[in-house]
Amino acid sequence: MADFYQNGVITTLHNLDERPITAIEAELTKFSKQRPMGLILPSLFSELEGEALPNIIDEIAKVPYLSQIVIGLDRADKAQFKHAGDFFSRLPQHTRILWNDGPRLQALDAKLQALGLAPKELGKGRNVWYCMGYTLAANKVESVALHDCDILTYDRSLLARLIYPVANPQFNYEFCKGFYARIADGKINGRVSRLLVTPLLRALKRTLGDNEYIEFMDSFRYPLAGEFSFRRDVLNDIRIPSDWGLEIGVLSEMHRNYSHNRLCQADIAKVYDHKHQDLSYDNEHGGLSKMSIDITKALFRKLATQGNTFSTEMFRSIKATYYRIALDFVETYRNDAIMNGLTLDIHEEEKAVELFAQNIMKAGQSFLDNPMETPFIPSWNRVISAIPDIFEQLEAAVEADHQDLMQGK
Repeated sequence: MADFYQNGVITTLHNLDERPITAIEAELTKFSKQRPMGLILPSLFSELEGEALPNIIDEIAKVPYLSQIVIGLDRADKAQFKHAGDFFSRLPQHTRILWNDGPRLQALDAKLQALGLAPKELGKGRNVWYCMGYTLAANKVESVALHDCDILTYDRSLLARLIYPVANPQFNYEFCKGFYARIADGKINGRVSRLLVTPLLRALKRTLGDNEYIEFMDSFRYPLAGEFSFRRDVLNDIRIPSDWGLEIGVLSEMHRNYSHNRLCQADIAKVYDHKHQDLSYDNEHGGLSKMSIDITKALFRKLATQGNTFSTEMFRSIKATYYRIALDFVETYRNDAIMNGLTLDIHEEEKAVELFAQNIMKAGQSFLDNPMETPFIPSWNRVISAIPDIFEQLEAAVEADHQDLMQGK
């Protein structure tokens, strides 16, 4: 059972009493009459053939309160798109698949590319951005949840607890971030959050001094969770990174656009496990190594916009401070694991800390070498100003693909 302690500047909504899912869903069904609800699922085709997504879809099919499901499908050819149509057809809700590699959405993407308005990198950020655009275009829902498609321990209570804060008309939250304990197979997981993000935020606070943004970010219990929910109006003006900095970028945008009392985090799962990324010690362009560089750059970029000046010497200080704090955290997590009968490999933990420390310097050097880098995908408000009928075009493309699926083309 969770405690009720509130820390930092963000409201934490706990799971205090293991409330039955039927009771939560009954309330959400009532709320849906006033605030229709939707779900975004960014997916790779390979996940349709994996262990997690079939169970996720079976669970979502039982959800009574959703008005719309938007699925972003990446890395799929025509035959795989047709297979996806069959795979998701058991969902009773209004469901649309964005075939991101299909000719219609590729043509739309090329039009945006010509104006410098399209995502520059393939990946989850691009997928999510187009799903957000379609959600705005369809105009069917007021509250939207988003979660990954590789959650091995999924049940529909995760979705219910995730969307509840932005669905309840008595609440004024615009955004909710999910959190959970990353425990599986007798081990503590979540290395990038535990061993990079939290100690790096503490190191930045120590080197830069008190900073409201750092305090804001450090208030989130699991800043890299891929599960969040929001009111529909949030989608218009959000600028998100297309790289692994997506989750940090989303939180930074919430900090930019909303006061703290419009944001919250919620305990959404007692057990959570998903596909694990390799640390990629020898490849900074893949796995958790690339993720750590992208996340660190996202933090540096945000702090620079607040007037903080960085230099090679400053990054050396941040790295050294981070390294000492992170090693202390390894000892903390070791003791926590022992008390709970879990295992924690000290050698592997310290190897990860060493890699992340090196990548802090690489991220810093990349930041200094590319001062004009613009990693953010433009907001949909900006796209509309350049192409006023972009939503009509996007919706028409998705509907045409859907009709092809229905007609077996």
